[in-house]
Amino acid sequence: MEDLQEFERYMAHLSRGLGHSDRHAGLRGYTTGLMSPLQRKSVEPMAAHMDPLNVRSRHQSLHHFVADANWSDERMLLGICQWVVPLMDFNDGGWWIIDDTGFPKQGRHSVGVARQYCGMLGKQDNCQVAVSVSLACAAASIPVAWQLYLPQEWADDPARREKARVPEAIKFATKPQIALQQIEHLMAQGAPRHCVLADAGYGVDTAFRERLDELGLRYVVGVTGSVTVWPPGHEPLPPKPYSGRGRVPRRLRRGDATAPEHRPRTVKEVAFDIEPDDWQEVTWREGTNTALRSHFARLRVRAAHRDHLRCELREPQWLLIEWPEGDEEPLKYWLSTLPEDTPLERMVYEAKMRWRIERDYQDLKQDLGLGQYEGRGWRGFHHHASLSIAAYGFLLAQRLQHPDEVGGKKNSARQAPALPTHYKPRGSPEGAAPRPILHHELAIAYRRTAGS
Repeated sequence: MEDLQEFERYMAHLSRGLGHSDRHAGLRGYTTGLMSPLQRKSVEPMAAHMDPLNVRSRHQSLHHFVADANWSDERMLLGICQWVVPLMDFNDGGWWIIDDTGFPKQGRHSVGVARQYCGMLGKQDNCQVAVSVSLACAAASIPVAWQLYLPQEWADDPARREKARVPEAIKFATKPQIALQQIEHLMAQGAPRHCVLADAGYGVDTAFRERLDELGLRYVVGVTGSVTVWPPGHEPLPPKPYSGRGRVPRRLRRGDATAPEHRPRTVKEVAFDIEPDDWQEVTWREGTNTALRSHFARLRVRAAHRDHLRCELREPQWLLIEWPEGDEEPLKYWLSTLPEDTPLERMVYEAKMRWRIERDYQDLKQDLGLGQYEGRGWRGFHHHASLSIAAYGFLLAQRLQHPDEVGGKKNSARQAPALPTHYKPRGSPEGAAPRPILHHELAIAYRRTAGS
């Protein structure tokens, strides 16, 4: 009963951002459905479990709420943060974690679907991809910004845009550009200037890193081994001497093969030049079965991408390298603007903190139906994601307030049998059926109080 009362307070809190009061029941019902123990968290199965005697009408109301109702995803995410963030402990630091996640899809009509890299599958395939920013502390993280990546083929197709109701303001943007827009918006709203974490999909983008610098944000971002830097002992040539005619040369120059000290090096090449004694074993976290540790080295470098078009070198920053013992080559590379006096152990700890967003996605997808929306429109896709995050926010808040209950997974969704055999899907003849039993405590209580 205490959980139900807290859930009702949470729903009342989020309802303030919905506008019309007739949307409150939709919020309550949809969120409850996402937390119910269903194998599939799309509208129809949720309607069937919530109200098996009135599946069609419940389906229509839930579908309208998620696909058509004009409420703000931004205000919903803000409300979730207002509830969860005060429970998060930032004494050991805070981070903005940028990432994207994919949702495999069949067909081509769902908004943003295209053949592209899907992290869930680890390969190119037909999928949707969304970019997110999560706010993280040592013990928890919560998505605070969320947007579908719209491939060029979608952005430039008026007919597909109109059918999926993509807003006119949405133009083609790369994933790093979307992430920067999200970060810029957060900063404009007065969000704290925590360190930014991202994988190599974002870190290799020079414009992305430079914009974070302009915003005054520290970062630890992954890069690939092919990224070039100026390590110690390597620097570009000065501009050409002035001939007395035309403009005074100002651009830096790179040497040819005869002057390797005036040519940048890849971070992979730099790693192989590091002496064996300069590698240190670092433990950054206690895993489920054992401590997580590996070998790391770092050095001060200057990023070199397209610097021959510049008049001066970029500021020095850290290159962090992970090379597990026994591996033939380094595993990961990061560029970081953490202060020069940052201990190696702390730098590794912050670089590895990105794992928290993987936990977000795991829970959101496995327990709360994040990738199971079956509609095709822009609004429905984002509404469903916001409501999945709303469900996650409530469960996260419960875990933060009661960390010792059920191994920190209090009230998490549990597996349940498939829909009852007597259930008739849409388009089939209706038949009376007894209510199925929901095994999630909040879902049971909601149905009782709703009188369904």
